[in-house]
Amino acid sequence: MSRGFAAVARMAEETGRAAAAETYSSTVVSRRWSWPTALRWIPTSTDRIIAAEKRLLSIIRTPYVQEHVNIGSGPPGSKVRWFRSSSDQPRFINTITLDSKENAPTLVMVHGYGASQGFFFRNFDALAAHFRVIAIDQLGWGGSSRPDFTCKSTEETEAWFIDSFEEWRKAKNLDNFILLGHSFGGYVAAKYALKHPEHIQHLILVGSAGFSSETENKSEWLTKFRATWKGKILNHLWESNVTPQKIVRGLGPWGPNLVRKYTSARFGSYSTGDVLTEEESSLLTDYVYHTLAAKASGELCLKYIFSFGAFARKPLLQRASEWKVPTTFIYGYQDWMDYQGAQQARKDMKVPCEIIRIPQAGHFVFIENPDGFHSAVLHACRRILFPDQQEDQPVPEGLSTA
Repeated sequence: MSRGFAAVARMAEETGRAAAAETYSSTVVSRRWSWPTALRWIPTSTDRIIAAEKRLLSIIRTPYVQEHVNIGSGPPGSKVRWFRSSSDQPRFINTITLDSKENAPTLVMVHGYGASQGFFFRNFDALAAHFRVIAIDQLGWGGSSRPDFTCKSTEETEAWFIDSFEEWRKAKNLDNFILLGHSFGGYVAAKYALKHPEHIQHLILVGSAGFSSETENKSEWLTKFRATWKGKILNHLWESNVTPQKIVRGLGPWGPNLVRKYTSARFGSYSTGDVLTEEESSLLTDYVYHTLAAKASGELCLKYIFSFGAFARKPLLQRASEWKVPTTFIYGYQDWMDYQGAQQARKDMKVPCEIIRIPQAGHFVFIENPDGFHSAVLHACRRILFPDQQEDQPVPEGLSTA
C-alpha cells in the first residue's frame, strides 16, 4: 500500500501548484468551450474522446461496434441518482462490442478509477477469440454521459454505478455473462454481483479495490505519515475531493504534457513488464488525456467509496459470506493492491474461489503482461469455455496461485 501512497504524495505536490489554476480554468472553460481547440484552456471535448478512442482501437484487428447505449431519461430533480442535474437529456453508456464466434460466452469488462474501456486495448484481440467481448465506460467516465455528480453518501455513490450498470444490462438484453472488473471497477463488479447474482456466470476481479477497511489494516507507516504536514495536506485534499483529473484540468494547455510524462514513465521506464511501443504510448497518452480532462462526474465518487489510503468505507470483506457467484482474483506480483484481502475473503466464501498471481506485472497486469493475463482469464473461465475438460486443471505455466 505504501507504493500507492508515494504516488499520491507526488501528486499532492503537483496539486499544490495547480489548485489555483483549477478554479480559474472552470470559469474559462464555460466561456470558451465553443472556441477552436487551440484557444481552449482545456483542449478537449466529447467528440475528441471518441476520436481518440477510435485511434487507439485502430491497433486491434478484431472488428468492433461502438455505440452509446441509452440507459433512460428523467426530468430535473428525478429521484434516479444520475438524473439529479439541470439536464433532462437521456443518459448513455459508451460501449464497444467485438465480433466473436457464434455462441461464444459473453465477457463484460469494466475499467478502474481514472481509466476507461480503451485501457484493455492489448487484450481485445486475444479475448475475442474465445468470448463475445463487451467493454464499457462507466457512467461519468470516458465517452459515457457525464451528469452532475450529486451523491452525498457511500450508499448513493454505490447505487450511481450499480444501478446505471443494471440499466445498461437491460438495454443490452444481457442475462448470463462473465463480469470482469479492474481495481475500482472490480469493486463495482463485486457489489453488482452481490445485488444481482442471477445474471453472472463468473466474476473476475483484477487487482480489485475495496476488500479491507482502515480499521482492519492499522498501519504504523500511515499513522506516522498522517501526522506530517504532507500527510495532513493530502488527507485534506482527499476529503475535499481534489482528484488527479482536477490537476490535469488545472494545468490547462499544459495538461497533455503531464499525461504524456505519466504514461511514458508508468508504462515505459517504470513498467514492471512489457513496455508499450512508441505507437501504443502515443495513442494511449492522447486517449488518457481526453478522458481525464473532460467534465468532472464519476471521478467525484472517490472520497465516498474510500477513506484516505484507498481503504473501503464499506469493505467487501465484510460481505464475503454473502457471495453467490464463483470468483477468480487476478493480481500482478508487483500490484500495490494486496492479494491478502482476497485470501481473507475466501475463508468466508461459500462458492468456488481462486487467486491467480501473474509475474512481471503490477496493478495494470493486463497491459504489463497481457499474455499472462489472457492465460489467467481463460483458466478462470475453463468450466464455461471447456465443459468437457477435467475440473481440476493446474494453472498455466508461469502463473501461480495464492
